[in-house]
Amino acid sequence: MSDRRAARPLVSITPADAGQRISLRRRLPTGEYSDVVGILESWSGRLLRVRRRHGEVVEVPEDIVVAAKVVPPAPPPRRGRRA
Repeated sequence: MSDRRAARPLVSITPADAGQRISLRRRLPTGEYSDVVGILESWSGRLLRVRRRHGEVVEVPEDIVVAAKVVPPAPPPRRGRRA
C-alpha cells in the first residue's frame, strides 16, 4: 500500500524572487540530484542564475529544477574563540 501523504518536491519560487536567497534541487544528467544555495540573480529565458556565497554564478535550466524555495539569509560568520 502506498502512502499518498509522502512529501513531494515543490518549486515555490518565481522570477519575482530575484534578489532573495534560495535553495534549489536540480536533476543532473546522471540522474543524481544536486543542491544549489545562493542569491537568485535572475530568472529569464528559462534559465536561473544563482550566485553562491563565494561569488560563483551557477546557471540552472528551469526544466531540471525539481524543488526550490526562498530561505532565510545566511548567518553571520563565526568569530574565532578567544584563548
